[in-house]
Amino acid sequence: MEIYDILESVKTGEISISNAKKLLSLYSIEQVEGFAKIDINRSKRLGIPEVIFAETKELHEIKKITSKILEKTNSVLISRIKNKDYQKILTFAKKLKVRIKTGENSSSLLLHKKPIKFQGGKIGIITAGTSDIGVAEESRLMCEAMNCKCITSYDVGVAGIQRIFPILKEMIDKDVECIIVVAGMEGALATLVSTMVDIPIIGVPTSIGYGYGGKGIAALASMLQSCSLGISVVNIDNGIAAGGIAANIANRSSRKNKTKTVKNL
Repeated sequence: MEIYDILESVKTGEISISNAKKLLSLYSIEQVEGFAKIDINRSKRLGIPEVIFAETKELHEIKKITSKILEKTNSVLISRIKNKDYQKILTFAKKLKVRIKTGENSSSLLLHKKPIKFQGGKIGIITAGTSDIGVAEESRLMCEAMNCKCITSYDVGVAGIQRIFPILKEMIDKDVECIIVVAGMEGALATLVSTMVDIPIIGVPTSIGYGYGGKGIAALASMLQSCSLGISVVNIDNGIAAGGIAANIANRSSRKNKTKTVKNL
């Protein structure tokens, strides 16, 4: 339960004040054999789930951290799993009997015990090319972990600019609260999209590119230097951060809209 849900439950009498106090504790840290300290209440305070950055961890560490998190919370996102560990983590997750969400061209996994209800906001996610899909899928998994519904469309970059118009129309019609734009090379798509919609844009430069300005440097510089207002930028390949920011924006907007609707009834 997030803080908003806990307070609503107290208001309706579903949980007691003493139970709410326990749930709202800011100091709940779970230690894992002296090598990890897990911020169990992060999702309650921030609405953002715990994320395991697996790229720099050993397999046994990932398994122990995952087990401890799922003892205390509903979900965990395991990001950037090494190729040699991916199938082993999948097998481990199946033994835990949890639900598993995978990402296309991505080595990240979302594990959750209860079904995701998608009661949060709506987010659009687009990529410039097919090479950017893996990073975009990390964003999608993060958004879904935060109960957001995602509308995705990939390979709609400026090399064929006409491809972007139908999906932007759909996202506007479906009233998305934020759009994540993932692009490598010169990263122009984020600026283009931000000039066409009155929706917050989060640009994600990817390490797709070569030669001068390769490895995402050109895309990052281009997005940071954008003359179009309404765009913010995360670090190269940081789909996880983009998803967390977008979902926070969308969920806050969704909650306010629901509150206004209730007051008007």
